[in-house]
Amino acid sequence: MERHVITDAHAPNPIGSYNQAVIANGFVFTAGQIAIDPDTNKLIEGDFKDRVVQVFKNLSAILERAGTDLSKVAKFTVFLTDMTHYGAVNEVFNEYLIEDDAPARSLVAVSGLPAGTDVEIECIAAL
Repeated sequence: MERHVITDAHAPNPIGSYNQAVIANGFVFTAGQIAIDPDTNKLIEGDFKDRVVQVFKNLSAILERAGTDLSKVAKFTVFLTDMTHYGAVNEVFNEYLIEDDAPARSLVAVSGLPAGTDVEIECIAAL
């Protein structure tokens, strides 16, 4: 299997021993993205929806660097520390995706996430 590592300056640098994304077998597998602003390297504070929007911006930058975009995502996995944010996640997804053509998605409650954030999203997209 041939693989190609993707990195983009418009998304946050990894905070561990992983890459922003890897291309393999015609798909882009992103690492989980949190709401770090790549210009400041700081977590977005304030409104939860603003953090989800920042995650989408980070994912979009990585996918663009890989030669694809959000319209080609086959699967999202969303991790939340508080399931009461489920509706807000749906609102942001509906801003970025066409509901009738939306990809598969899993949403998982977790006890904690990196950097103390409350949302992390990863995706798999076709090239």
